[in-house]
Amino acid sequence: MTEQNSEQTNNLPDINESDGDLADHRRPLLNAARSGAIGLLVITVVSLALWGNFRGLEGLWGVLIGAAVGGGFVLATVAVVLLTSNTSPQTTMIVTLGSWLIKIVVVLGILLVLREMDFFDHTAMGVTVIAALVVALGAETIGIIRTNVTNV
Repeated sequence: MTEQNSEQTNNLPDINESDGDLADHRRPLLNAARSGAIGLLVITVVSLALWGNFRGLEGLWGVLIGAAVGGGFVLATVAVVLLTSNTSPQTTMIVTLGSWLIKIVVVLGILLVLREMDFFDHTAMGVTVIAALVVALGAETIGIIRTNVTNV
């Protein structure tokens, strides 16, 4: 029995050797970005099919604008956190909060410009923005939760 335990112990990996894949602190964020992009792509295709069928070309334009605004807002946050992942936590927080302020100003500016335009369906855009936000954020959350990383 002792020899068998000794053999099993010899087959275990050394805990001091890090597997680059599991030890990468950016893996959850990379998975979140990939999952969010896939979720955004799926909701965009589904919305294009539905709104294009019901509202024609105006619906298609509304979906494309809505997916760009909603999905871009959520995916930009992951991109900012990834860009600052090798800095101090304080720097990451400052840049992330600053990017939120910039994104809010940009989105409000886009919405103010688009308010007067009539080449797209406003309802299709609004519904797609909300759907893109919810789906991309949910997909990112699932991507992070399903990531296996080493915990110390």
